[in-house]
Amino acid sequence: MAGNSGKGHRDGAVKGRSQTQTPNGNWVKRDTTTGRFMDVKTTDKTPFKGVTKEK
Repeated sequence: MAGNSGKGHRDGAVKGRSQTQTPNGNWVKRDTTTGRFMDVKTTDKTPFKGVTKEK
């Protein structure tokens, strides 16, 4: 299980989720089992920590 290290990064990977970037630059988190979008990061243009990026 992924956990916060307190040093600005996660220890371990977040399981069952992936992320992709939308054309406007926001990052979207997706559930890999259902394919549904879970969350959109609109505050800044940085990806979610510890979540696998889709190719």
